[in-house]
Amino acid sequence: MNETDCGKLIKAYELAARQHKDQRRKDTDASPYINHPIGLPAILWEIGGVRDADVLIAAVLHDTLEDTVDQGSDADRALQAEIVKEFGKEVLELVLAVTDDKSVEKQKRKLLQIQKAPTLSSKAKLIKLADKISNVTDVSNNPPSGWDLDRRIKYLSWAKAVVDAAQSDSIGLNARFQSVYTEGMEKLLKEQAVKI
Repeated sequence: MNETDCGKLIKAYELAARQHKDQRRKDTDASPYINHPIGLPAILWEIGGVRDADVLIAAVLHDTLEDTVDQGSDADRALQAEIVKEFGKEVLELVLAVTDDKSVEKQKRKLLQIQKAPTLSSKAKLIKLADKISNVTDVSNNPPSGWDLDRRIKYLSWAKAVVDAAQSDSIGLNARFQSVYTEGMEKLLKEQAVKI
């Protein structure tokens, strides 16, 4: 990454922090939401060896359209225009590629993620994979408040179905996902066995 790309990445962090400023994760600690988008570029850089600035920037912004504005609203259109102006059309396309349509019922959205995964660009697949690594780690170790073991196990199984469908070429990210998935599933199944 050159100096210009580094500056854009810093701007992306600033935009994500502004958009997610009032949000908290669903874990029992109610962690700041921004921790999640901050973590994705680190996963991509350190584990995936990703050096593509557009991918890293889109990873920081991956939840802004889905989780901080009403889709189709003036705020949504303004945020999309800001992303294009500051970071370019490709970044917006990557963010849109990994954004769920919140007007669709949740179970259908989950099914659509599996169905859509193979059609994502190779760059979007990297973001999707990093997102699943982060979320599976959280659901395994610091789950949303009120999620019982069954729901956590189902989430991990669904995340694996999405990753399997995506078939990303990233050896490092695939290996890390498999590792966090296996460790998480083993942990949850042990917890389940103790309760029986």
